[in-house]
Amino acid sequence: QVQLVESGGGLVQPGGSLRLSCAASGSIFGIGSMGWYRQVSGKQRELVATISSSGSTSCADSVKGRFTISRDNDKNTVYLQMDSVKPEDTAAYYCNAYVQMTRWSTWSRYWGQGTQVTVSS
Repeated sequence: QVQLVESGGGLVQPGGSLRLSCAASGSIFGIGSMGWYRQVSGKQRELVATISSSGSTSCADSVKGRFTISRDNDKNTVYLQMDSVKPEDTAAYYCNAYVQMTRWSTWSRYWGQGTQVTVSS
């Protein structure tokens, strides 16, 4: 089995910074694309940013220039650096990853349990 564990959420003031981490562990042969999504209660989960196994990134227009996604393949970890945060960034943030458990298995998508980010003064 594979687990994704997020950390780094919390309360931050508008204009401040926060860094989220998500570490994958378990039976892992390879990790493909990884990403961050966020969800406000009562609304659909939305894409924040993704990063491929080779390091190519993309992000939502709403966070472009403020958030940066990165990964450490040796640690099976993906990060989300959040700068110049705004109240509208308040949400539960979830990481996901496409994981291959063995050389012969198919790729499966896994999700973390989520970490709350609240932007408020």
